[in-house]
Amino acid sequence: MNIIIRQEHVEDYSKTEEVVKQAFINESISDQTEHKLVNRIRKTDAFLAELSLVAVDKEIVGHILLSKIKIVNENKSVDSLALAPVSVVPEYQNKGIGSQLISSALRKAQELGFHSAIVLGHKDYYPRFGFKPASLWNIKAPFDVADEVFMALELTENSLQNVYGVVQYSNAFF
Repeated sequence: MNIIIRQEHVEDYSKTEEVVKQAFINESISDQTEHKLVNRIRKTDAFLAELSLVAVDKEIVGHILLSKIKIVNENKSVDSLALAPVSVVPEYQNKGIGSQLISSALRKAQELGFHSAIVLGHKDYYPRFGFKPASLWNIKAPFDVADEVFMALELTENSLQNVYGVVQYSNAFF
């Protein structure tokens, strides 16, 4: 297996959405609409084509999307990224492809000058990439969610040191 991680192209969109749909089809924590979320995000100003990556092994077998969000409090608004979703088709899961996608996307985000990322995800999976509970910085989700699954990552050292507030997602998420 020789996986290549590359930027998603417009002509990949329908295949990518099918990959996302397949990836979540058997997930009990999913509403099975993640592929629709990807489609909606692409139509907003939160979409960054450079941070929509695919994993290819003859064909697309995985996808990750980082999109623009803000962390807002009464005094200021700070740009950040939402990692959502990361998808790998079932027959390619548990082979490190999700990890490759996440590492590549976070590295690219850093290169593009972003300083932090937020994820709502599995409490035992995302910490391996450096994510920690967002509550450590007093960063909150705009909805009720368990503290241990709402996480933040500093892409630049101490970039969240004076940041706190509520994450403001793109309308595509709602």
